[in-house]
Amino acid sequence: MRLQFQTKTMEFLKPAKTSRGEYIQKTSILLSLSDNQHTGIGEAAPLPDLSIDGKVDLAAVLSPLLDTELAESDLFDLLAHWEPGESEALPSLRFALHAAWKNLQFQQHNKPTSATQTVHWVNNDFTAGKRGLKINGLVWMNGVEAMYEEAISKFKAGFRCIKIKVGALDFDEECRLIERIRKHYTAFALELRLDANGGFQEDAALEQLKELKRFEIHSIEQPVRAGSPSLDQICRESPIDIALDESLIGIHPTKDGCYGQSGSSLLSWARPKYIILKPTLLGGTDIADAWIQVASKQNIGWWSTSALEGNVGLASIAQWVSQYQPSMPQGLGTGLLFKDNFQSYTRVVGDTLWFNLNAS
Repeated sequence: MRLQFQTKTMEFLKPAKTSRGEYIQKTSILLSLSDNQHTGIGEAAPLPDLSIDGKVDLAAVLSPLLDTELAESDLFDLLAHWEPGESEALPSLRFALHAAWKNLQFQQHNKPTSATQTVHWVNNDFTAGKRGLKINGLVWMNGVEAMYEEAISKFKAGFRCIKIKVGALDFDEECRLIERIRKHYTAFALELRLDANGGFQEDAALEQLKELKRFEIHSIEQPVRAGSPSLDQICRESPIDIALDESLIGIHPTKDGCYGQSGSSLLSWARPKYIILKPTLLGGTDIADAWIQVASKQNIGWWSTSALEGNVGLASIAQWVSQYQPSMPQGLGTGLLFKDNFQSYTRVVGDTLWFNLNAS
């Protein structure tokens, strides 16, 4: 097998703001794996301030591999070397390589006659265009009035689950924003999820969560930063269900790695209601599978979310999650955020993501 790659910098249609900062553009690496007859592709799209490989020169890592014939054992060695918890973990690159390998395997076994199959590695009703995936609408950080208008427009577009980024504005302003939305739409009509990206302070988080409870919030992602010593207390005493996101980054679901903790021990200690699975940040869809197995044993729920990947990464994640036939809305709409994206393999209709069979 031969490895190739190309880089692509995509500009956001409008700045993507979170409590951690603002994204204006995003650089991805499109990785291809070929056996001379078939080619599978995957996308490495690290987040500079969040991915543990966000500041690594991934092109420099890949360059020595370009003129090398890779055996399957070489591929497995790379995947093992780049696993989360390893000293040289490269989760976004591992996600891309694993996806490219799955694409290539699918083509070798199914022998597609069209180039439109390059990201196709799952055969089910989703990839056949018979069933879509329910997704949430996302309201990014902005001025309060702009966030309110975006939430209303998402509902009018058909979304019945909306996620709102919180934790960066004045807390009272955020409460008034949510209260204003709730005056129009009850919890029966609209499910509200919040994402704090670790933006709440530990000493104030529980009081803030108690204040938010009156708005009938479904859940809140990562109210305090990853590694907070009081995270278990917050998960235990919060009146709103907690979903862990950033806390999962950098650790392996089952192995005690260089960070000294496994995902299993983290979940046993913190006991969140949900975990958020972002394969780009976790190291691949197979690693996300392992997280699901660990969480299920502890009666912890989950849903998947894209992490500002372009269309290739989004298509890989969507196919993976479609195998679970989830009933909960997933966070998979971020492919629409960029001006100049990769070729599209999915489309959004109302609040549903569909596999795009007509991609060309």
